[in-house]
Amino acid sequence: MNQNVIDNYIKAGKIASQVREEARKIVMPGVPLIEIAETLEKKIRAGGGVPAWPINISINEIAAHYSPSKGDDSKVKVGDLVKVDIGVAVEGYIADTSVSIALDKNDEKMVEAAEKALEEALKMVKIGADVADIATRIEETITKAGFKPIVNLTGHGLGQYIVHKDPKIPNHKGDFHYRLKEGEVIAIEPFATRGQNFITESESKEGLTYSVVEEKAVRLPEARKILQKLRERQGMPFTDRWLDASGVGLRLAIKELSDRGIIRPYFILKGDSKISQAEHTVVVLDKPVIITR
Repeated sequence: MNQNVIDNYIKAGKIASQVREEARKIVMPGVPLIEIAETLEKKIRAGGGVPAWPINISINEIAAHYSPSKGDDSKVKVGDLVKVDIGVAVEGYIADTSVSIALDKNDEKMVEAAEKALEEALKMVKIGADVADIATRIEETITKAGFKPIVNLTGHGLGQYIVHKDPKIPNHKGDFHYRLKEGEVIAIEPFATRGQNFITESESKEGLTYSVVEEKAVRLPEARKILQKLRERQGMPFTDRWLDASGVGLRLAIKELSDRGIIRPYFILKGDSKISQAEHTVVVLDKPVIITR
């Protein structure tokens, strides 16, 4: 990995960490989710980065992938457990971080459990480390705190314009051995809960983000305009909030693009109880660099 690439990752990580701290300040009862998302996305751009995906604001039992759509009137409520997942790209090199904000004191220990598991996992990152050992440490830390790790959500690798790739970094012990290699970039993200230790995909059509799978000819003019606008994202996820179309025209365009397999949604991931999350991105070098700290 050359120094220019490392520098881009470090810049992306610095922006992401600043945005994460801004999220801590602005997430409070009564604030619309769209206001939070757009404020943080604006801060990413002002810092010299690009949102690698729309800001995700996943509340309570929603574990991941909720980003307010155009017209979403949802607001943060008293007692919510709010997870803000942030991705920043600089020249396509992505930093991924998240924060859980407990608006009920009863959830603070669960937030601390995910954060502690992350810190313990980060201590183990080095060239040659086995992800099975990291996963075991994550599970042991969360269970010792009295909670459960989500077993079908994992950390993951990152690449240029690629938000998820191998290796996976599981959150529970198991027989999945992989040794980290020099130059890999990984996001470690423990999830903790009191409820069931797995999540399922929601059938909700609200709060979805999308990515382009492949380009094909389309019939609707609005669909063509959307595809043209999205080329610059090179496959990174997007939201309808970023598109100029609105109303029926937007809905029909999204439907055509979806039906033809041109775009795919990131389905909302849910459990049966509140879920906390913590996350940092690490560049695996002789001396690993936690770029989002």
